[in-house]
Amino acid sequence: MTNDVPKRRGRALALGLLALGSLVPVFDAVPAAAADPEIHHPMLVTRTGPFATGATGVSSGQQDYFALLNAKGGIEGAKIRWSECEFAYATPRALECYERFRGEWKIVYPNSTPAVVALGERLAADKVAGINPAGNRADSTDGETFPYLYPVVANFWAQASSTIRYLAQREGGEDKLKGKKIAFIHLDNAYGRGAIPVLEVLSKRFGFEWKSFPLPPPGLEQSAAWVDIARRYRADWAVQWNYGQSCTVPFTEIQKVGFPIDKFIGTLWCGSEEDIVAAGDLAKNYVSANYHGVGRDFPVIKEILAKVHDAGKGNIERERVGTVAYNRGVLTGILIAEAFGHAIRDQGLPLTGEKVLNGLNKVKLTKERLKELGAEGLVPEISLTPQYHGGVDGQVFQRWDGKTWTTISGWIPPYEDVVWDEVKRSAAAYRAEVKAKQ
Repeated sequence: MTNDVPKRRGRALALGLLALGSLVPVFDAVPAAAADPEIHHPMLVTRTGPFATGATGVSSGQQDYFALLNAKGGIEGAKIRWSECEFAYATPRALECYERFRGEWKIVYPNSTPAVVALGERLAADKVAGINPAGNRADSTDGETFPYLYPVVANFWAQASSTIRYLAQREGGEDKLKGKKIAFIHLDNAYGRGAIPVLEVLSKRFGFEWKSFPLPPPGLEQSAAWVDIARRYRADWAVQWNYGQSCTVPFTEIQKVGFPIDKFIGTLWCGSEEDIVAAGDLAKNYVSANYHGVGRDFPVIKEILAKVHDAGKGNIERERVGTVAYNRGVLTGILIAEAFGHAIRDQGLPLTGEKVLNGLNKVKLTKERLKELGAEGLVPEISLTPQYHGGVDGQVFQRWDGKTWTTISGWIPPYEDVVWDEVKRSAAAYRAEVKAKQ
């Protein structure tokens, strides 16, 4: 996933000549003007372990989009060269990866909320943006308080809020939520606990009861939790907020305890093909959230197939092109490339984290721009500013029919007042915490 080897050999040769006291001016051997302009893009990836099922699609979709841009001449003439650092969704390893490439990061996307949150102080020190679309700290929607963190679209509080509104629609109205029991089964980490503040607020507003069923990561042992949900708590609905293989485990467990699958709803991070195919027919009629288009019927996806995969330069199996996780990667690739483009046009090469940060704050993925990119219907409209880092957005809901996803709802908006109240409250608490430490 990287073509660093020739450059490493060149650097080694240069060091060797210097060590020998050579009088030959090393840098004249390869004049800077002769080198093609490029953007080096280190990538945090999860290709191993229990969270790799969907994460591989996300990383590879991003790389396929970069490969498409390179095939078309790059971004303002600069091609993207990426280097992977495997961290297996383990936060300590993510920190090690960051240090390995420190000084080279233009933008950081780990596809892991625990990792990007843990990197917060280093990102601020280096003036590098940390993005995690539909993840990250939910309060980082407030760009003035968190200038280097971005949820970009559908933060956790918006997701939870939209999900409750969807359950209300399924029940026949918000008033019908009163007295209902909602089981919230989730990874016990910064990501998995992300929805909790909004569940607390909305349970008081609508009179439903909810209970947390935390799972120690990686969340592969869920038997006791599902016995409790179905037979002791007797939940009316169950919402899973898992990731990777922990998304697949419930399909076996709910069958054992007799919990109805049509009362089981998944977060958008448990809504990719990789999350359910291993469950076979047990996953049929499962419903999950999503925030972007699925499938290959988008010009940009067709162009990737024609110019990247048909040319033998694909970064994932062809059959996975167009899946939920893959398309999520293409979406993120578009976002990053747009930030790069703004940065180059405004401040030129070489790119730095600060230049790309400024570029990211100018990203406007309007309907018109998405149509130009061939991504209309694939990517939601996104508009970022230094003050607003995205995140107060709706979701659609999709049902698995055993072979493919079918969208079964329109866009379900969040309760925006609740989301904004939480963003403001949490951001204020963070500012007070920082001030107390000074």
